[in-house]
Amino acid sequence: MSDKNAGWHKRLNDIMPWGSGTCSKAAIYHPDEPAVITRGKGCRVWDADGREYIDFRNGLGPVTLGHAYPEVNAAITEQLEKGIIFGHPAPLECEIAEIICRTIPSAQKARFLKTGGEACAACVKIARAYTGRDRIIQVGYNGWLNGIARDSRILPGQSIAGSPKGVPDAVSGLFHACGWNDMEKISQLFDEYKGQIAAVMIACDYADIEKGHAFYPFLRKITKENDALLICDEIVMGMRIAYGGAHEYFGFTPDLFVLSKGIANGMPLSVYAGRAEVMNVCDRAGGAVISSTFAGELLSLAAAKACFEIYRRENVIGHLWRQGKRMKDGLNGIFNRKGLSVEVKSLDPVTAFVFGNHSLAEPFYRAAYRNGVALYGISYVNFSHKEDDINEAIDRINRACEEI
Repeated sequence: MSDKNAGWHKRLNDIMPWGSGTCSKAAIYHPDEPAVITRGKGCRVWDADGREYIDFRNGLGPVTLGHAYPEVNAAITEQLEKGIIFGHPAPLECEIAEIICRTIPSAQKARFLKTGGEACAACVKIARAYTGRDRIIQVGYNGWLNGIARDSRILPGQSIAGSPKGVPDAVSGLFHACGWNDMEKISQLFDEYKGQIAAVMIACDYADIEKGHAFYPFLRKITKENDALLICDEIVMGMRIAYGGAHEYFGFTPDLFVLSKGIANGMPLSVYAGRAEVMNVCDRAGGAVISSTFAGELLSLAAAKACFEIYRRENVIGHLWRQGKRMKDGLNGIFNRKGLSVEVKSLDPVTAFVFGNHSLAEPFYRAAYRNGVALYGISYVNFSHKEDDINEAIDRINRACEEI
């Protein structure tokens, strides 16, 4: 690591717990992994030493079109000249809600917040108010605000035993963590807490997502039978595998859902939406107050409007599927030829690295960084990854695998 990267690594860890405000962004493979990224363009980023990486982290998912995408930047700049936030709603707030409800069939009403985690928390409050019940079954990782249950997922791919620190047992006891496709446990919880479960909130398991063909219909059926709500966390999958994410891909209608990472090309914005009858619980007469000063911040909404237009015009989702397949097939071909115990799984736009030999993960990621490819356990293509970029990334990873 150079003096610049070493200096940033020390400064970050001296002044910030974790070395970042986002746990998953903090470098764990230094000196091979960059301590900081100073700029990005399209599908590439550069660190403090000017080293270039073909980027598949994409801000941990929000960059779907590409870094500094010109049309989105222009929309942000134009709105900046008009104002960032007002004391009343701006037309954009209404326009984007209308676009979402026209585009995603399960959305009848929509509202905004800034992060996916808080939008999931809003859905929990709505579900409790609508049903008059307190208990929530939680499947997968829904952001730190919802890592409340005992034995829950506190970070992507990281679970704990017992109650999370900082969460009172009285609160933790109302949340029930379940694994992906664990139909037996979910059935047991509905039997054990008859008439007490407000909702099942689910984020899909990326590596084993195809099990959703059976699991999602099961969840839709059991929630309806028990007068509970089904909340789909589409923070990652929304506007990536389909506009409505996993629930659109698998063909069912949840009561509520959350979008965030795919909606504004990196600008902070989240959506909670769903059935009008359910969403109306957070209307004036409904009484479940959810309010945030920055919910209608206009730079993010301007970015979202540009994104929806680009998605519609350019078939962005189709591009993500095509280039994601090229990347996944190329990497799995390398791993198979070299006999490495690792596989890229999940749907093509959202790929998960699954290591049969866990000791291989660290040397693999380190070698990828050394060869100029920025990866994460869940990696993504964006609209700026063209065929040549994917081919170059595959060549670089091939060289990285030769080093292991």
